[in-house]
Amino acid sequence: MNINTTRQCDRRNEQQMIQHLEDFNLDLKFSVGIWYFSDHSSRFHAPLGKATTIEERLDIIASLKDYGVLGVEAHYPNEINEKNLPLYQKFEKDTGIKVITVIPNLFYDDTWEFGSLSSPIDSVRQKAIERVKISLELNKELDTDFAIIWPGGDGYENFFGIDFIAARDRFAYGIAQAMDEVPGIPVAIEPKPYEPRGRIYYGMTGEGILLAQKVEKALKSDVNREILSSGQSLVGLNPEIGHVLMGTEDVPYAFSLIMEYGKLFHTHWNSQPLGNYDQDQNVGVIMPEQAEAALYILKMYGYDGYFGLDINPERMPVERAVINNIEAIKSMNDRINELDHAAVLACTYRPDENRGLLEALLIRARSNGKTVFSKLPEIK
Repeated sequence: MNINTTRQCDRRNEQQMIQHLEDFNLDLKFSVGIWYFSDHSSRFHAPLGKATTIEERLDIIASLKDYGVLGVEAHYPNEINEKNLPLYQKFEKDTGIKVITVIPNLFYDDTWEFGSLSSPIDSVRQKAIERVKISLELNKELDTDFAIIWPGGDGYENFFGIDFIAARDRFAYGIAQAMDEVPGIPVAIEPKPYEPRGRIYYGMTGEGILLAQKVEKALKSDVNREILSSGQSLVGLNPEIGHVLMGTEDVPYAFSLIMEYGKLFHTHWNSQPLGNYDQDQNVGVIMPEQAEAALYILKMYGYDGYFGLDINPERMPVERAVINNIEAIKSMNDRINELDHAAVLACTYRPDENRGLLEALLIRARSNGKTVFSKLPEIK
């Protein structure tokens, strides 16, 4: 295993947290999804750019290494598969950019019309389990960090008469079966409340945690049980900021909830209005304060994973979009690192004695330095 999230479960008092915030800095290593390095048609418009081969996409990704791109994510079998695996292996060797996850594509094919792992049609569900199994094998061969599973095609529109419990059981136990057949490979669930299905199973953050616990409880192989007995999670989450906000959740709260259980394997970054369709806008375009607060939460609880960029860079070159996202996150991270952490925690631990002062601190932190502010009262 290449990840260890047990430190996320550490608990600190106020003074210990202040010391941790002063000592710990987020490791801003970025991963990109190979899918958005080629333009494609959408439901509403023709491609706005040109289609590119996998080789061309990898060349573009290699050119972004100096900006902090150190990982690439790809779906099996449409983006990475047994035939082009040597291409990715050569790319890793030549560039040092690692394939960090092979994701089973369980949502695009017409095979998954009525769901994949949750499908009530046994032959379809078995195909889904086999696809997860092969994806886990590729993750093992590439020595990745985890496999992401997104249940995008598993859900419903007409809610009448569905045996929801049976559907959720099929989904969870299908993952467990594949994990036991290819043991030792961590899996990160990516919740999303809706789209493309009207409602997706395990779509909210809390539901994702429940799914992770359910799958872990069902694991039987000796290898998997030994890993779990050591205190390390084998099934965690990959929350995407856009998906969290589609469900009208708070991003920092959602991140903290996942880390409470030591299950934050990875993060996907973009921006999104509350609710609405999945926009995958660049970080900071909408609700930048959510992104800043999320970064601070990750700093508070010692997140050391990748920052995955999951974007839809329409109307601009993909290189520009990736650089914009990286620079947005870096600038936000610089801002939170410069905060007076003792003052921030004083405002949250003793809000009755420091009314309105956290807001005042943040206003000053976000200033360009030219504004003349009032004198800040003493923070107690």
